[in-house]
Amino acid sequence: MIDIFEWVPTVANYSGSATLRVRKAQFGDGYAQRVKDGLNNRASSFSLTFINNAETITAIVAFLDAHDGSSGFYWQPPLRDPGLFTCENYSEPTKDGGVYTLSATFNQTFAA
Repeated sequence: MIDIFEWVPTVANYSGSATLRVRKAQFGDGYAQRVKDGLNNRASSFSLTFINNAETITAIVAFLDAHDGSSGFYWQPPLRDPGLFTCENYSEPTKDGGVYTLSATFNQTFAA
């Protein structure tokens, strides 16, 4: 069973991008043919920031470490259906008073 990432990122510094993979054949007269590359040619990546107490940030780090960058988990991006994502890198938590900050990049994947 695939786990669900349920923590909500901070709205500030929340960004994402979509990549549409296409195959392109360029001809000498300037004409080009394009076709989507594969069944899942659209993949998203999100840069997320989590600001919370020590207990919550520790739980997020434990979740990401348990999935070791290779195992997918379900997460729902804004205005999109839930999808399968991996997290290959995140920042070590920083402390500001009693609040901790963690940044992570979630990349869409199509295989658990």
